[in-house]
Amino acid sequence: MDTALTRLVGVRHPIVQTGMGWVAGPRLVSATANAGGLGILASATMTTDRLREAIREVTSRTTAPFGVNLRADASDAGERARILIEEGVRVASFALAPSPELIGTLKDAGVVVIPTVGARRHAEKVAAWGADAVIVQGGEGGGHTGEVATTVLLPQVVDAVRIPVVAAGGFFDGRGLVAALAYGAAGVAMGTRFLLTSDSTVPDAVKARYLTASVRDVTVTRAVDGLPHRMLRTDLVDSLENSGRTRTLLRAMNHAARFRKLSGINWPTMLRDGLALKHGKNLSWSQVLLAANTPMLLRASMVDGRTDLGVMASGQVAGVIDDLPTCAELIDRIMKEAEETRERLTAP
Repeated sequence: MDTALTRLVGVRHPIVQTGMGWVAGPRLVSATANAGGLGILASATMTTDRLREAIREVTSRTTAPFGVNLRADASDAGERARILIEEGVRVASFALAPSPELIGTLKDAGVVVIPTVGARRHAEKVAAWGADAVIVQGGEGGGHTGEVATTVLLPQVVDAVRIPVVAAGGFFDGRGLVAALAYGAAGVAMGTRFLLTSDSTVPDAVKARYLTASVRDVTVTRAVDGLPHRMLRTDLVDSLENSGRTRTLLRAMNHAARFRKLSGINWPTMLRDGLALKHGKNLSWSQVLLAANTPMLLRASMVDGRTDLGVMASGQVAGVIDDLPTCAELIDRIMKEAEETRERLTAP
């Protein structure tokens, strides 16, 4: 299927696997790339040395284009961008808006820049700064999310910018792809649907919890890091929501110390990043401390398989997913269903 996205990044199908922390590693990314989609490697939880190793592992598994997700507000964002350039990565994606200077550096080196946004004004801003495309995530999406549904947000952004728009939030099949294209999108991005594949390294017991969830089991809470976060409702989430302020902040400080060791980030850098996050999102210092909860609570589930100690970020689509195909099977199925849907819609 030929769209503005496939032409821009050189993939066969207009499907993006998002850069989920602790989930989107080399195996999942390369499997997506080999299946004709755009796999995005999650790098925020990696040291710079590990990032380079992970990129090389992906390139050893596939010759197809892929991307890397970066934290635009990280103090070492420039160093990480240089690694992408040196290793020949095709796409740089961002959860927060990268600076015009960083966009320019990447584009000058031939890297395609695709930020993710949750509001029309943010799409307009990054487009004006030179972003090549934008992923627009509606409120149905997993992880940090907004309140506006994809069906309302997507047409606003398509009408507002003149760069390819990729729709995210609520997509899992070929019918959704056709719907997104009808709105004017150039493709769809999916996280939960790729997490629930056999190529995902998430422990089987955790996948089983997702597969048994209903749509009503997916909730939005601020208890993890002070920001709206969509995830499966569990006993732990209930406990976090009922924890006192002091206990919550002490837990966050402990998680910050553990994350520092895993990521290789020193305390001064963490404080600078926290200050940037505070100003960038107008957060209180309590919310900045709570942000340390997110990577460690996600790791407990997605790496260690401890659903009793970790949280499970999830899009609402978890409630309608009931299988674990390979990435190749998933993408082939989506594309076949999309073609059948288009034929049915145009039949006399």
